[in-house]
Amino acid sequence: MRMVTRAALAALVLLAAAAAPAAAQTDYPTKPIRMVVGFAAGGGNDIFARLVGAKLGDILGRQVVVENKPGAAGRLSAEYVAHQAADGYTLLVGASGAMSIGPAIYSDLQYQTNKTFTPIGMIANFPLIMVISADNPSKDLKEFVEWMKQHPDKANYATSSPAFTIATELLKLKTGMPGTAIPYKSSNEMNLSVISGQTAMTIADGPPTVPQVKGGKERALAVTGKERAAELPDVPTMTEAGYPGVEVNLWSGVFAATATPPAIVDKLRKAFAQSITDPGVAQKLRALAVNPGGASPEEFRRIIDGDIAKYRDVVQAAHLKFED
Repeated sequence: MRMVTRAALAALVLLAAAAAPAAAQTDYPTKPIRMVVGFAAGGGNDIFARLVGAKLGDILGRQVVVENKPGAAGRLSAEYVAHQAADGYTLLVGASGAMSIGPAIYSDLQYQTNKTFTPIGMIANFPLIMVISADNPSKDLKEFVEWMKQHPDKANYATSSPAFTIATELLKLKTGMPGTAIPYKSSNEMNLSVISGQTAMTIADGPPTVPQVKGGKERALAVTGKERAAELPDVPTMTEAGYPGVEVNLWSGVFAATATPPAIVDKLRKAFAQSITDPGVAQKLRALAVNPGGASPEEFRRIIDGDIAKYRDVVQAAHLKFED
């Protein structure tokens, strides 16, 4: 009788041990979740994280704490999250700069986006805007391309990140126009350089650019998305302007470590989808000149792979070199 009791007890212990991980996944989350952002507080990705994180926390019933780990254009935060426990309690807010452009231009990254991470969902996506000075005589993109060819001594462009450089070099490859990169520290400085005549053009993100266009200080010739930007409905896409193939859409998304249990990933994805479609969250994101969401997790994964391949082709064709 004693032997049967001991055997039964041992079996119960083993059963309980086997059931513990599954129970932990079912009960997730049981403590606050960290959402790591690779940029300083107050920037676009930080704002994205706080908007979505607050709603995600409400849905999951646990606080989502935004943690800023800036450095190397977001790559340091990706490397950090890659080395944390794959338990769903440390998530990454990753932008296209670190997650698709970084892998295309750096060979020594400590992560491979779609192998190291699994996408929870896309927070936002947005095209870039090509602008020239309001004083430039060109009225459309084709005229400006010819103007650049006719004025090689003035053919330059402002850039402050590999994303803007790659977008402009892609345009150069498609049009044959010349253009020397002039580095700046921010998108705002890029726009000011165009307005002052220090540079002929720039391709930049919407928030610092749209006000200058609407204020008449810059002329927008095209956007790099497949569709026109809601903030500038009269500005054509690159395809409409006569140059198909010059498409660059930047994005920001939430990622978990690849080894995160499927049940937790599924719960996070459902909660994220609910948070990103919340009318209040979507409205606040649109106010930042971005499109909320835009892809399912699997579509997001395909977008990332496609972006990496496209950007690698541009880097090789244009013989670009980037300093780490």
